[in-house]
Amino acid sequence: MQREFPEVPLVGVGAIIIEDGRVVLVKRAHPPLQAEWSIAGGVLEIGELVREAAIREAREETGLTVEAGELLGVFDRVLRDPEQRVQYHYVLIDFLCRRVAGDLAAASDAAEVRWFSQEELPALNLAEDTLDVIHKGFKAACAGA
Repeated sequence: MQREFPEVPLVGVGAIIIEDGRVVLVKRAHPPLQAEWSIAGGVLEIGELVREAAIREAREETGLTVEAGELLGVFDRVLRDPEQRVQYHYVLIDFLCRRVAGDLAAASDAAEVRWFSQEELPALNLAEDTLDVIHKGFKAACAGA
């Protein structure tokens, strides 16, 4: 699968893991968004259901076993190179997730993982749609508590 300069958009999943008023974020170890904070997630594999992919990606990147719950949104992520060619194109499907087991530890494509409060998020310079879906996750988690 060609992620950079793809021939077709790729389907990605995200796990918004909320617990005790905090969200898990991953500092990316590889492009796109290398060295930037983002939600745990990755590309859907052939034959995999989207919720299964969110659970797998959460475990691979954070060490946490999660339950994928409410669909929080579907987003476009198109990143262009300096010549304005599409360098990365993802359709992202994000789920509110709840930890069921495990301890937070960076793994796989994560350089670092951490719990963040809502108050800490503005300083991270997250993509606007990422910040929006995280806030949506906090609201949904509070409503379900």
